[in-house]
Amino acid sequence: MSGGLLVAGTTSDAGKSVVTAGICRWLVRQGVKVAPFKAQNMSLNSFVTREGAEIGRAQAMQAQACRIEPTALMNPVLLKPGGEQSSQVVLLGKPVGELSARGYHGGRQQKLLGTVLDCLAELRGTYDAVICEGAGSPAEINLRRTDIVNMGIARGARLPVLVVGDIDRGGVFASFFGTLALLSPEDQELVAGFLVNKFRGDVSLLEPGLDMLHGLTGRHTYGVLPFRHGLGIDEEDGLRVSLRGAVRESVVAAPVGEDVLRVAVCAIPLMSNFTDVDALAAEPGVVVRFVDRPEELADADLVVVPGTRGTVRALRWLRERGLADALVRRAAEGRPVLGVCGGFQILGERIEDDVESRAGAVAGLGLLPVRVRFAREKTLTRPSGHALGEPVEGYEIHHGVATVEGGEPFLDGCRVGAVWGTHWHGSLESDGFRRAFLREVAAAAGRRFTPAPDTSFAALREEQLDRLGDLIEQHADTDALWRLIESGAPQGLPFIPPGAPA
Repeated sequence: MSGGLLVAGTTSDAGKSVVTAGICRWLVRQGVKVAPFKAQNMSLNSFVTREGAEIGRAQAMQAQACRIEPTALMNPVLLKPGGEQSSQVVLLGKPVGELSARGYHGGRQQKLLGTVLDCLAELRGTYDAVICEGAGSPAEINLRRTDIVNMGIARGARLPVLVVGDIDRGGVFASFFGTLALLSPEDQELVAGFLVNKFRGDVSLLEPGLDMLHGLTGRHTYGVLPFRHGLGIDEEDGLRVSLRGAVRESVVAAPVGEDVLRVAVCAIPLMSNFTDVDALAAEPGVVVRFVDRPEELADADLVVVPGTRGTVRALRWLRERGLADALVRRAAEGRPVLGVCGGFQILGERIEDDVESRAGAVAGLGLLPVRVRFAREKTLTRPSGHALGEPVEGYEIHHGVATVEGGEPFLDGCRVGAVWGTHWHGSLESDGFRRAFLREVAAAAGRRFTPAPDTSFAALREEQLDRLGDLIEQHADTDALWRLIESGAPQGLPFIPPGAPA
C-alpha cells in the first residue's frame, strides 16, 4: 500500500495525538511500514532526534508507536510559545527566530507550505503509509487562507480526512456537523467521516445519533473509542486543567517499601517538558502532583522545578508566589529539590539573559554554585553518561550555558546537599539511575521507601502504545479505515447544511 490520512479534530485536545499513535501502532502490527507527520506543532514539550533536530514530543511518541526513529521530517514546523503574543519558530529542527502570531499568520506560515509538502512527500516515498495529525480544528475559518496543518495540507497532498470528536466534553454531534458545515465545498470533499473518542456507556444508545449524522452529512463514523484512563501520553499543550492539587494521570501502584514518596512539581509559567516526571509517576508508591502554592510543598518529599521557555519569568513567578522562599527553606533543611533545564538555571546564583527575556543580569535562588549565560545558539544534543553509579541517557534543549563552580558533579550540572540540578531532560527514564536517585531522595527525606526492582519505563510506554493500538483494532471499523488509508484520495462529497442556499 502507499497511502495516507489526516487525523483532524473538532477542537484542541480532542485526542488527535493519541488516535494518530493508535492508528500507527495498529498499522505496524499489520506489517505496514508507517510514519507519523504533523506539519506544524505548537508545543512546549519537545524532543531531540539523533541528528540533533528539535521536534514535538507527540511526534516522537508517534514514531515510537511506528517502531522507527523520529526525524525532523515528521514535524517540520514547531512553534514554542514565549508568551501570549509570540513564539519561537523551529524549522526542520532548528530555531530560525521569534514571530508574533500576526507576523506568522500574516505571511510567514503560507510560505512554509512548500516545505511541509516536500517533507510529507519524502516520507510518503519512504513508507507504505503516513498518518498525519492536524492541529486545533480544521474549521478555524479565520486562519484557513494561510493554513498548512489541516485542510491546507490535506488539499495540497490530496489526503482523506478523519475528524475526531471528544464526546466526554458533550456536544459531539453538533461539533461534527458544524465542523463540516463551516468548510468550503472543496475542503468538504476531503472529509471522509468521523471518529468518536472518549465514550462512556452503552454504544447502542449512541447509534441512533450516528445514523442521523450519516443521514445529515453523508459521512460514515469509523468507530467509537471508549474512555480509558492513563492514555494522555506526551501531551502537546501542557496541562489544561487547574494545576492546583492536580495529580499526574497515572495508576499509583502500592509501594514496595513501607512509605509512599510524594513529589511536588512547581507549575511555573511556560512549563516545558513536564513529561520528565512521567517516569517518576510510573514508579509504584510515587505520587506526583503539580502545585502553585508554597504550603503545598510542606508534605513533599521531593520538589521538582521543571523546564520552562521563560526562565526569568518563571523565577519572578516563584518569588511572587512565595515558592522561592519555600525552596530556599527546603534546601537549608536538607530536603530534596531537583531542577531540570530552566529549573536548574533558576536554582543557580546568577542568570545573564539578553536572548530569551532580555532582562540582563538577574539573581537566581543561589541554591547551586552555577552561573548561566544565555547564548543565541540553542543547545540540542542527546548526551549519555553515568551518575549515581548507573548509566543514564537524556536530551538537552536550552539557550542557557551553565558554568558550574562547585558542588558534586551530577550529569552536566551539580549537587549540593539534597539539591540537584541538570539540563538533561529524560534522564529519569533510565531505570537504574531513576531507582538510585529515588533511594537518595528517600534517604534525605527520611522515608522508608524502596523503589521497585523491575519497573521498566520503556516497557510501560510500549504497553501504553499497544493499548492505543488495541483501541483502534477493537473499536474502529478497521476494514473501512484500511481502505481509506490505502486509497490516499478524497472520499467525501460536498455537503450543504439544511436551510443553506444550494
